Amino acid sequence: MGYQAVFKRYELKYRVTEEQKAKILKVMEPYMEADRYGKSTIRNIYFDTDDYILARHSIAKPDYKEKLRIRSYSRADADSTVFVELKRKYDHLVYKRRVGVTEKEAVDWICRGKSVGMHEDQRSREIDYFLSLYDGIRPALYLSYDREAYRMKDGSDFRVTFDTNILCREHDLSLESDPYGTSILEDGMVLMELKCSGGLPLWMVRILSKERIYKTSFSKYGTAYCSFMEETPAERAHEIAAESQAAAFREARAKKIQPSYRMAFG
Repeated sequence: MGYQAVFKRYELKYRVTEEQKAKILKVMEPYMEADRYGKSTIRNIYFDTDDYILARHSIAKPDYKEKLRIRSYSRADADSTVFVELKRKYDHLVYKRRVGVTEKEAVDWICRGKSVGMHEDQRSREIDYFLSLYDGIRPALYLSYDREAYRMKDGSDFRVTFDTNILCREHDLSLESDPYGTSILEDGMVLMELKCSGGLPLWMVRILSKERIYKTSFSKYGTAYCSFMEETPAERAHEIAAESQAAAFREARAKKIQPSYRMAFG
């Protein structure tokens, strides 16, 4: 397979300045090294319904949320390997399933419903089930960012990433295009994410405390969605109707999904 396909971890987010990032990197130096992707420009296509039920649910900060995207670590073409990723968050833990396929296969699968011989394991069956739950799901948003990614030298699972130049757009939804769009992060700021299955290393806790860096809530997709919202009366009325529909959907889904969800992810 050659890539990690299943994730279960905490993902903690922090807004830091470039100066704070430099100090954190200095502290990280004895313990961490660049991961297999190192510095890359990550491109994502996020999927949603016409009423953006997934985005609306995400920004409500619920106990349970989920999203679907296709991701590439470089500019793609039809034969490039990309990742179809189903990402869920429940009770502060992030669960992610991903399947590596060509860009053409991903588009045929997710956008056109064509089977391309990838539906034989638990990961792809969960993605198929997700697609069946959300009627009319479609490509909704392009989101890209420049990332520096680091892993532990001792092989443990703690990871650190720094994201800058976070851009989004509602058109030209292709992984084959160049990164451009509306910026959703303040000038001079960096989004740092700490990813771990348990507690943070003591040396990281110390630098966060020393620099007074505090955890923040920042959904890239939710923030990007908000950046395109306009609140005319008609749109507000539509939003209220959609929120009511989303609330009813969440209640029904919680009763139906969570037991099997717990079983699937352990």
